[in-house]
Amino acid sequence: MKWQLLWSSVFIALCPTCLATEHYVDGEHNVDYDREAFFGDEEELEEFAHLSPEEQKKRLIAIVKKIDSNSDGFISEDELSTWIQMSFRHYATEETVSQFPKYDLNQDGIVSWEEYNIHMYNQVLNFDENTVLKDPEEESFRLLHLKEKKRFEKANVDEIPGLNLTEFVAFENPTEVEYMMDYVIQDALEEHDKDGDGFISLNEFLGDYRRDPGADHDAEWAIVERERFENVYDKNKDGKLNNEELLNWMVPNNLDSATEEAFHLIKEMDLNDDGKLTEAEILNNQELFISSEATDYGRQLHDKRLFHDEL
Repeated sequence: MKWQLLWSSVFIALCPTCLATEHYVDGEHNVDYDREAFFGDEEELEEFAHLSPEEQKKRLIAIVKKIDSNSDGFISEDELSTWIQMSFRHYATEETVSQFPKYDLNQDGIVSWEEYNIHMYNQVLNFDENTVLKDPEEESFRLLHLKEKKRFEKANVDEIPGLNLTEFVAFENPTEVEYMMDYVIQDALEEHDKDGDGFISLNEFLGDYRRDPGADHDAEWAIVERERFENVYDKNKDGKLNNEELLNWMVPNNLDSATEEAFHLIKEMDLNDDGKLTEAEILNNQELFISSEATDYGRQLHDKRLFHDEL
């Protein structure tokens, strides 16, 4: 039972913001996903329900003015894409910032390795790097915990024991922080580079996959992943992923997602087909804009840092 509880804690640590709802169901957009991403909990849902249309409009206009970075009265595709990328980064780390005080048990502004363990596992765990445990489940947990400790140490850049808020954000969100990229690469190589040549081959990319001897074709997921490897990640077409290509695999590609969403919104809302949006066009399509990634599915309407100074 003890190890089952610790495994649950590890899952939460690895996926603190996983949503229970699927974004797409049978190829159809699921509004419930957006609602969950938007509100997060019942308290925010109730707050939105009581927000007057006038207040929604006021907050939305304030956000539109911020998106219009050159203040020319128009929102270009580049401005909208840049804003959406900022939104991705902001909300990827917001959960960590809000949780920081719970880990900082003595409230000194620093989360020590001991405090992190106590919060996560209700005890301070220490495993010997060179001692392999006989029980497979315990051994798997030992390796994950050692990996956590390595990530914790890598995030500590000021050489002061423990992590300040900035370092803790890097620890919890390594793919969002520039100075953690070396760790992300090394961690991926340790997990996937089975032959130790410093690259990820197609077979290593696919993991332990082997075609069913009785099947005429590869599994559909394997075909999709092979195409991604060959056409998306392996830029120089040498049949393996170098460090730069590896990062493209491991780090979320916010640029492509943001560009696609910006293009979609302008296409849907641009009434005069001039390739950009005005405040009036956005207000005319207020529901679409609020339910998009441009406002993080409306979440920004509750974020006073984004609209308060304009009210």
